[in-house]
Amino acid sequence: MGWVEHAIWWHVYPLGFVGAPVRDWPAGEARPDLTARAVEAADEHRLSALTAWLDHLVALGASGLLLGPVFASSTHGYDTLDHHRVDPRLGTDDDLDALIAAAHERGVRVCLDGVFNHVGADHPLVVQALAEGPDGRYASWLGIDWDAPGGPRPSVFEGHEGLVELDHTHPEVRDWAVGILDRWTSRGVDAWRLDAAYAVDPGFWADVLPRVRERHPQVWFLAEVIHGDYQELVTASTVDSVTQYQLWKAVWSSLLDRNFFELDWALARHSEMLDTFLPSTFVGNHDVTRIASKVGPEAAALAAVVLATVGGVPAVYAGDELGWTGVKTDTWGGDDAVRPAFPAAPDLGAGEQMFRLYQDLFGLRRRHPWLTRARTRPLELTNTRYVYATSAEPGEAEHGELVVDLDVTDRPRAQIRTPGGEVLLTVG
Repeated sequence: MGWVEHAIWWHVYPLGFVGAPVRDWPAGEARPDLTARAVEAADEHRLSALTAWLDHLVALGASGLLLGPVFASSTHGYDTLDHHRVDPRLGTDDDLDALIAAAHERGVRVCLDGVFNHVGADHPLVVQALAEGPDGRYASWLGIDWDAPGGPRPSVFEGHEGLVELDHTHPEVRDWAVGILDRWTSRGVDAWRLDAAYAVDPGFWADVLPRVRERHPQVWFLAEVIHGDYQELVTASTVDSVTQYQLWKAVWSSLLDRNFFELDWALARHSEMLDTFLPSTFVGNHDVTRIASKVGPEAAALAAVVLATVGGVPAVYAGDELGWTGVKTDTWGGDDAVRPAFPAAPDLGAGEQMFRLYQDLFGLRRRHPWLTRARTRPLELTNTRYVYATSAEPGEAEHGELVVDLDVTDRPRAQIRTPGGEVLLTVG
């Protein structure tokens, strides 16, 4: 689909962005009963706060709004209670419709977070299955150990008691997922991020996604995958893209450790991936320490240079373009620092320099649209200096090439120039 060739996502974690109450409990403590959890009144319409930031997204040079979970959930959004209703802490279905319409008016695509690997432990499916027993209507939708000590125990995702895994081999589970994807895509959603796609049998996606594409041929599916063979998963599952965690790790690690050999290796792998699919590239998201905290603000600028000059579909985690900091910890509330509330209206403040850099980089990317499918090759490589050429794929009608020079020998600095030596952008 042609629109993806020009897509640059601005990634938002909605519950945090709008300052909605997110209730959770410390690891190791008994999970409280959340079935009667009090939530803020839906008429607060918090989701509408994002509309005030759409012009910021456009000014940045992005063209898509990638939203974290927006459906009704118990706490952080990934323990879904109802895939057919917007979380009342965010507002109503009409609020989501209005946000999508406002985005489309600006030429901005919208991507939703689809959580289909698991549901919340208080989801009606789970509650009914446990109440009715092994012969009940929904017992076969879930993996439940009916003979577990202390009573029936559902299979949970990666040890999280609040996340109950679905049985993805069940035909009705597949039909259920198709129905959800079709419902919201029919209301204007352009793309889906498939949460924890790595934990789902690719055969599930290979059945579900083509059925959705039959009605919505322009929809784009991004799979969250951390480890494994990305090309094999794309082929087996029919997803369009995969989160490029290998490159993400190499970018920050090379800058932090002053070892550009790792980045060079990762970019070689990245070029191979481009033969099969367009990877989703990023230097930050809602699950990791912010890049400015990881490597420092000066080196974070170099990470942005890499993001803008390699092939793929880039995404900027909201706040990174302003140089925001935040450290994720493996503790209760450990995500809070990287999922903060945003002000009611954009204010560049101390983040103006980083914002202008992102603007310049994305402007350069738009002037060289072949960068979406660009391959890289090393020109010079030491631990502290890396010069690479980024080039249009072979056979493209309008051939192009840029030279990217990264240097952390004394202090982080970078330069982007033409092969003839014309300097297009200097950083640091």
